[in-house]
Amino acid sequence: MIQRVYERAKMALLLNKLVIATDDERIFKAAEDFGADVLMTSANLSSGTERVAEVAQQYDFPIVINIQGDEPLLRGESIDGIVKVLQKKSVTMASLMTKITDLRVLGDENRVKVIVDKEGHALYFSRSPLPCGAADYFFLHIGIYGYQRDFLLKFCQWPPSRLEKTESLEQLRVLENGVRIKMLETPFLTLSVDNPQDIIKVEEFLIKEEDE
Repeated sequence: MIQRVYERAKMALLLNKLVIATDDERIFKAAEDFGADVLMTSANLSSGTERVAEVAQQYDFPIVINIQGDEPLLRGESIDGIVKVLQKKSVTMASLMTKITDLRVLGDENRVKVIVDKEGHALYFSRSPLPCGAADYFFLHIGIYGYQRDFLLKFCQWPPSRLEKTESLEQLRVLENGVRIKMLETPFLTLSVDNPQDIIKVEEFLIKEEDE
C-alpha cells in the first residue's frame, strides 16, 4: 500500500521532493526496494506530524506536505491544489475535504467530518456527526495536510490541546491556538485504510473504477 501511495503522490506536478519517513525497519527496506527516497526518524515521536517536522528540518523547502501512507486512492491533482494555495504566505495551513451525500456514514467515527466558514476555513473537525441533523450532505475531511514550514516546526512545540485529546485529532490543536486552516474541496473521494476491512473496500472501489 505504501508503494501505491508513493506512486500516486509522484503524479503531483508541484512537488520538488518526495520522501517516505518511518521509524520501522520493514517499511524502510520495502521503500528502498521499490526505489523511494526514505529516511529513518526517531522512534520517540508521538505523531506522524512530528515525524514530518523532523524530516522538514533537514531541508530548506518553505512548504511541507504531509501525505499519510494510508491513502491509496490519493490523487496528484489534490496535492497540487494544496501547494498552490500555500503559495500565499498568509495561508498557514491547508487540507482537503470532499462532499458526501450518503448520510448513512455520517456517524462513522473513522470518517472525520469538518465544517467551514464562508471563506472555506475550518470551524471544527469531529468524529461525531457534523453538522448534527444534516439532511443533504456533509464534508468528509481528507487527511492530507500542507504547512508553511516555519509554522509546522512551531506547531510541534505546542502541547496537545483539550479538544485534540478528546477527539484524537491533531488539527484541533491548530484551531484551539487561533490559527486558521484553509480547506480545499475536491471532487475525488479517498478511502483511508484504518483497519483490515477497509482494504476490501478499496479493492472493490478500484475494480469498479477499472470497469467504468
